[in-house]
Amino acid sequence: MPPLPLLAVLLLCLLSPHPNAAATAAAGSPDPTPTPWPHQFHATLLMDYHGNLSLADLWYDWPGGRNLHVIRYQLAADAPYYDAEWNNGTSFFYTPARRQCRSAAVGVGILRPDWLAPGAAYLGRAPADGFDCHVWTKADFITYYEDASTGRPVKWVFYTGNYRLVNHSTLTFLLLLVLIYDLILGAQSVFF
Repeated sequence: MPPLPLLAVLLLCLLSPHPNAAATAAAGSPDPTPTPWPHQFHATLLMDYHGNLSLADLWYDWPGGRNLHVIRYQLAADAPYYDAEWNNGTSFFYTPARRQCRSAAVGVGILRPDWLAPGAAYLGRAPADGFDCHVWTKADFITYYEDASTGRPVKWVFYTGNYRLVNHSTLTFLLLLVLIYDLILGAQSVFF
């Protein structure tokens, strides 16, 4: 008669599901869909643009039809840089230290909360910035990483052709925060 510990190990092996059983079950299940963004949030992003680092606050306000990036470039004397985007396709770029403001008609508004879902291709799961993520790509332009357990955005990478343009890593993601534009910018006539 085998010793009791060996018998317990044998029983565990026999009763455990086959390692490929989970993979087979998962193969038949549909791909996950991207989690829509909340209608209002604040995120702090670490951005890498060809090796030039910056820290950005992203204020997203879908009901207000606006989006604001407050960008601080690494060791820049003229920080911060403001990028205000509107649903009507207009963007304003303002650098207070230079007292410069310019506008651009980019032709598209801010991203819809469900912007990724239509047309995105699911690439599977992959680690990103220490998180287990679902990964999608869309229009050969962006690769998007979402935390598999919470649905929060972890990272997105923009491309031009085969070249990585900007890498955004999410440091904080806070829901339902709304920017009070007049108090933060102090430049109502420039942005409104």
